[in-house]
This record gives sequence, C-alpha cells and structure tokens, in this order.
Amino acid sequence: MAAEQTYPTFHTLIPARLDRLPWSKFHWLVVIALGITWTLDGLEVTLNGAVSGVLQEPGVMNFSAPQIGSIASAYLTGAVLGSLLFGYLTDRWGRKKLFFITLGVYLVGTLLTAFSWNLLSFALFRFVTGSGIGGEYAAISSAIDELIPAVYRGRVNLIVNGSYWLGAAVGSASTLVILNPHYLPLKIGWRVGFAIGALLGLLILLLRRHVPESPRWLMTHGSQKEAEDAMKEIESRVAHANREPLPRPQGKPLTIHPRKSFGFGIVAKTMFSKYLSRSVLSLSLIMSQAFLYNAVFFTYALILTRFYNVSGSRTGIYLLPFAIGNFLGPLLLGRFFDTIGRRPMISATYAISAALLMITGWAFTRGYLSASSQTLLWTLIFFFASAAASSAYLTISEIFPLEIRALAIAFFFSLGTAAGGIAAPWLFGALIGSGSRENLFYGYLLAALLMFVAAVIELGYGVKAEMSGLEDLAAPLSTDA
Repeated sequence: MAAEQTYPTFHTLIPARLDRLPWSKFHWLVVIALGITWTLDGLEVTLNGAVSGVLQEPGVMNFSAPQIGSIASAYLTGAVLGSLLFGYLTDRWGRKKLFFITLGVYLVGTLLTAFSWNLLSFALFRFVTGSGIGGEYAAISSAIDELIPAVYRGRVNLIVNGSYWLGAAVGSASTLVILNPHYLPLKIGWRVGFAIGALLGLLILLLRRHVPESPRWLMTHGSQKEAEDAMKEIESRVAHANREPLPRPQGKPLTIHPRKSFGFGIVAKTMFSKYLSRSVLSLSLIMSQAFLYNAVFFTYALILTRFYNVSGSRTGIYLLPFAIGNFLGPLLLGRFFDTIGRRPMISATYAISAALLMITGWAFTRGYLSASSQTLLWTLIFFFASAAASSAYLTISEIFPLEIRALAIAFFFSLGTAAGGIAAPWLFGALIGSGSRENLFYGYLLAALLMFVAAVIELGYGVKAEMSGLEDLAAPLSTDA
C-alpha cells in the first residue's frame, strides 16, 4: 500500500525557478562535488587497466590475459547490480541520501582492492567497487539534471562525465612512479595506487554536505515544505553570489499530486508503452558505447604488451594522451549539444567514432602501426567516442519522468552494460590471448557496427532536448491525477 500513498495536491513553479537561475558559484559546487567522483573513478579504473600488465608477472599476481578480462567483467557485473539496487533507492529515498551510500560502497571496494591476495579476492573487491560506481551513475546524473538550468544542462553533463578522464590522466601519470621498480617494488606499487585513490575519495564526502536535495524530487514525494525551503536556499545562494536580483520564472505552475513512490507496474508501463521508442534509443546508445569502451579500455595494456612489446610497468604512459583526448572531446564539443542540438551531435559522434575504429583496426591488422601511432589513433577515436558515451547518459537522464529518472538510468545502464559491456573484456582478452591480429580486428568491426546502428537509431528516434525544461520533455508522473 505504501506505493499508493498520496498527499495533498498543490501547484508549484519550482522547475521554472530552477531553470531561470543564472550560472553561479552554487552550480560550480554541484559540478565539482558530484563530478569529482568521476575523476576519482577514472583514477582507480585507469590504475586497474595500467597494472594489468604487471599483474601477469609471476612475481606479482601471475594472472593470465583471460583472468585479467574476467576481473574487469566482475567489476562491470557489480556495476550492473549496484546500479539497479541503488537506482531504485535513489528514486525512493532521494538523491542526496544515496550520494553518501554509493560513495561509501565505492571507496570500501577500492581500498579492499589494495589488499587482494588472489584472483578470487581481487575479483570480489572489484565487484564491490563496481556496485558503488553503478549506484553513483544513477544518483549523480539525476541530481545534475535536476539542479542545473536547462540552457547549460547538455554541456555540463558531458563535462562532468568527461571529468572521468582527468582522473585517468592522473592515474596514467602516477604509474610512472608506483609501477617504477626504482621507487617501489612492483608487487607493492600497484597496491599503493589503489589505497591512495580510496583515501583521496574521502574528501568528496565533505563537499557533498553542501549540495542540497533536489527540490524537484522533494516536490513529487510528499515534501512540499522541504521542497520550498530547499528552493529558497538555492535562490538565496545564487542571488548572494551574483549580487543581482533573480529573473522572474517563466511558464505556468505545475499541478502536483505527490506520492512517496510508484509501483513497478506504473514504471514498466511508462518505459515500455508510453515511451517505447525512447527506451529503444536509450538501450542502443548505452549498449554500443559500453561495448566499445569496455573492449578497448580494459584491455589496452594487454595489446601494448602482447603486440608492441611494451613493458608492463610503462603501459600507463601510453594512456596519458588517450585520457586527455577523452576529456577534451566532451569539453570542446559539449556546448554544441546545447546549440547545434542533441540529435545531430549524438549521431555524428557515434558514426565518426565507428568509422575511425574500422580504419584503426584495419591498419593494426596490416601491421602499419607502432605503439605510439596506435595510441594516437585511439586518442582520436575516443575524442569523439567520449562525447558520444557521455551523451548516452545525458539522453537517458532527461527523457524520462522525474519519479523514475534514476531507475531509468540504472535500468538502461545495467541492461546495456550486461548486453554490450560485461562480455567485452572477456571476449577481447581471449582475442588478444590468441595472438591473432585478424581475430582482434573482427572484434573491432563488431564494436564499430554497434556504434553505427546507434547513430542510425538516434537519427530516427532522437529527442530535441536542447534548451528544454525536463518537465517539457517528460511530464512528471505526479502531474497525473
């Protein structure tokens, strides 16, 4: 009966009041406090990729290439299950409460990874880490969309997701120290990297205390007074920071019929009946980018060590330009998603990434590339692919109703990752282990095909979401009597 509990109907301008706010220090706080998680995530995941070569050495962990791939798959399995659980709780308990829960799970898993003693423990701790990160995807993406004004929403989402690669760049550079036997023994250095990353993450908890609960979430969950109080606090902070009166909100008030939660029947009907085409779009965007990223990123060190004879202790340096390209893509292209528009930019970045991947795979098969030129081409591919991947999360987070936003993000992330991501590291680990460049090329062709299909689906079903309020794109379920 709790799912049917209702509260007095009221009228509100909260969404219009949020969207009319000028950019301020408050919005920078939201971006930094929430986006920094991706930076630390990029740091520790990069370490996992960079140390994969070292972990194969007999004196360290003596893992095989398929075992390295299975560890990555364990991480992604945790992300899938964690996303579903914490995504559901984010919609039910609120965005802010889940900030701390998911971050805590993530940090515990990362710290425990530093103390792994065999394959089973390593995979288990990566599973825990992944479950925390999966929950972060839902909670953070929901909050950012609901707190950032519509005019900035696209570029901010892309840059926040792209900040992952700042951490990747730092993680890549750090391997020059932690994986350098002149500074630390190899069997100790990789552990230090994970432990430091976990300790640094504690700083996020302090920042997040200053990020309020989403007034949009509060107004639809029986907390009208709390929603108004949170909204007034945000307006006060913005007005004080900018030292000027706020513009008047535009549009008509929403009529809200609050509920604490919505049953799965309503959720399923909304996603697979009313918004079926949007569900197909979301799945294709998430699945294709998940396969591409997990195929390349989790195994790039194996390719460098197996086909280019790069020392396992030096693979991290090749990730540095790769990480920089991944960050520059969303940073430089992000504003065009708000100006040129979602549909043309999303389809273009997916298609360009696919075409470049096919060319790179062909050149790799023919033996035309060195470790440096291979890295240069990867950097170019993921300049576009990073913006494409970030736009997938942006799309899902803004085209479904507020009350199921986090669950929608979690559902499509989980389904897309399960279908396109979990098998990718294992598959490419096996292809690399075969020693055949031709076999690996077929894997690249599959990844490119999935990206091309997603580009076509975006052209057909993409939503014109730029500059539009979230409630205009998908009316809250609470507006239905």
